[in-house]
Amino acid sequence: MASLKDMRVRIAATKATQKITKAMQMVAASKLRRAQVAAEAARPYAQRMSMVLGSIASAVAGSDSAPKLLAGTGKDTVHLLVVCTAERGLCGPFNSSIVRLAREHANRLIGEGKGVKFLCVGRKGYDQLRRQFAKQIIETIELRGVRVLGFEQANMIASKVIALFNDGQFDVCTLFFSRFKSVIAQIPTAQQIIPPVFEKAEASVHYEYEPEEGEILSDLLPRNLSVQVFRALLENAASEQGARMSAMDNATRNAGEMIRKQTLTYNRTRQAMITKELIEIISGAEAL
Repeated sequence: MASLKDMRVRIAATKATQKITKAMQMVAASKLRRAQVAAEAARPYAQRMSMVLGSIASAVAGSDSAPKLLAGTGKDTVHLLVVCTAERGLCGPFNSSIVRLAREHANRLIGEGKGVKFLCVGRKGYDQLRRQFAKQIIETIELRGVRVLGFEQANMIASKVIALFNDGQFDVCTLFFSRFKSVIAQIPTAQQIIPPVFEKAEASVHYEYEPEEGEILSDLLPRNLSVQVFRALLENAASEQGARMSAMDNATRNAGEMIRKQTLTYNRTRQAMITKELIEIISGAEAL
């Protein structure tokens, strides 16, 4: 049975942990506001750009003038999975849910006899995927030193993906991230970006283009890839802070319950020891 000193040490340690989790919850709540605003601001632009490019792409679909980024290689042999996760943990199931979706997708492709390669954005995704797919991970991009996510980071990632595609290292590319819905709900999402799957434009909308569609697409398709990656990074940032805020809130509550139970056990043990000592004193006095 633990001594009273050991119990006091445990209670003090649990209280210190509770202070840490409470502080982390408050920091996550502060960061969440900025990240949520950024993610929600990026959605309309990314969605509208996808719809406009989808309208342009429909005009050149199947023609010889269609850019390679739009038409693809014509094969479905090798798949590149770009898995975006966080650089840090302590955010509940945020990282594992994205990795689980990517792992299920990879296992399904491998079961169909297709090749799979991984490009990991974020340390946590790499740490989990390397246990099963160490040989398939071609590169890991860490953003630990980036304080505020900018378009330059997304453009750098998109440029690496395009360079790999131009080198013929894959046929299809799918982006994995977590879409922010609320503090308690983040939705793991898979989005095919090469060849792109565009959102359908309204049937009543018609566009006139200058210059020709092929020239526009050759310039806008790489930019659209960067925009979609940027949106995924912003969605991930908001989802990470929301998940961490929720996880730290649960941890703070659990620490409070643990402190209550430890204090109750300490008081009972202390009372039992005092009672025992009183009985011994009384018994000794009666013996005299």
